[in-house]
Amino acid sequence: MKLVWSPETASNAYIHTIRACKSYKESSVAEYLSATAAGWNTRLIVETWRRGDPIATSVGIAVAAIHTCGRHVCIVPDEESRTEYENVMKRALSSEATEVVVGESAEDVVERLSGVDFMVVDSKRREFVKALGLSNTSEMCAVLVCNNATHILSLDLNGTMF
Repeated sequence: MKLVWSPETASNAYIHTIRACKSYKESSVAEYLSATAAGWNTRLIVETWRRGDPIATSVGIAVAAIHTCGRHVCIVPDEESRTEYENVMKRALSSEATEVVVGESAEDVVERLSGVDFMVVDSKRREFVKALGLSNTSEMCAVLVCNNATHILSLDLNGTMF
């Protein structure tokens, strides 16, 4: 069985994300990811985030989870990141739709989650390749996204920079 595309859900999430992110001066990546995650009707969306990072992408994938009645889990490295994330997300969406998990290592948290349909990891976190590799993806298939990939010159699949 595979994920099935829903253009109506994708466009609804896209428009909702545009409205939710109008005050952020960030790229249109949030709208694209929202439409992609919602369009594929993802049930479990996982992301990594840390204090000070842009928030628009998080808003976009939270919107996608709302439109698919899915679960959105955000992995943060510490309590300060959790507090900032929760405060900004409440202002952006007036909702507590995201489950925030504190974990020093994203890979440890990812291993405990099963059925991941959509995952966004930050390449600035050193364990991002391992987190992608250790994700317990859905049997239907999954979309795996690396955010901030411009910071990386080259990586092999073992996570070694060269």
